[in-house]
Amino acid sequence: MNFIFITLFPEIIKASLNESITKKAIDNSLITCQVYDPKDYLNERERIDDKIYGGGPGMLLKPEPLKKVLDKVLEKLDKSKSKKIYLSPKGTQFNQKKAEKLSKEENVIFICGRYEGIDQRIIDHYVDEEISIGDYVLSGGELPALVVFDAIVRNLKGVLGDESSLEQESFSDGLLEYPQYTRPEEMALGKVPKELLSGNHLEISKWRKKQMLGITALRRKDLLNEVVLSKEDKNLLKEFFDELDS
Repeated sequence: MNFIFITLFPEIIKASLNESITKKAIDNSLITCQVYDPKDYLNERERIDDKIYGGGPGMLLKPEPLKKVLDKVLEKLDKSKSKKIYLSPKGTQFNQKKAEKLSKEENVIFICGRYEGIDQRIIDHYVDEEISIGDYVLSGGELPALVVFDAIVRNLKGVLGDESSLEQESFSDGLLEYPQYTRPEEMALGKVPKELLSGNHLEISKWRKKQMLGITALRRKDLLNEVVLSKEDKNLLKEFFDELDS
């Protein structure tokens, strides 16, 4: 899978690409990443930004340099297999389902805005989708692009050492993840739940599902409302709250 980042601050992106799972995915040729700087496509003494028509605070990224870099990128790719994403607070909310869907794409191009954003004509003519990672404003699109990128890469076959870990993570089945513990079994901060020490896989599975249901109900009821609960799930949820109240 190919990823292209268009950004005024390429070092922000490059620093992240050289670490952890991402670096392993690149080294193992599971993904390729390219970074383009629109400033490299400016005419001599030209600014990358300008005042906003109609007035208002701040500056806007000019469309010509972005058009040039996008045209250069797209001439090397199959346009029908290239998803062009602009990171924006106005975009649709990013989630795990969106990450899984985007992981099926061949090429993903991230357009990272700065200042007050980018000229609407670039959005109208190039952008396939505007994506937001939350209801807040950041200084630029680089960090949101890296968040979306990381979530996509984790879903690619061969990237994670243990593919089954994807199935157990938060949001994998619409619920938040259960608590996890390691050695020692007992310390000043508390004990590991007895169910996890039982060696009984059925009991462990039941405990984990109960925690997932309960934690989701407490913290993200909106997610729970979208999940079809079986009779067993409802009983586990009741047990969770009974134990919480005891």
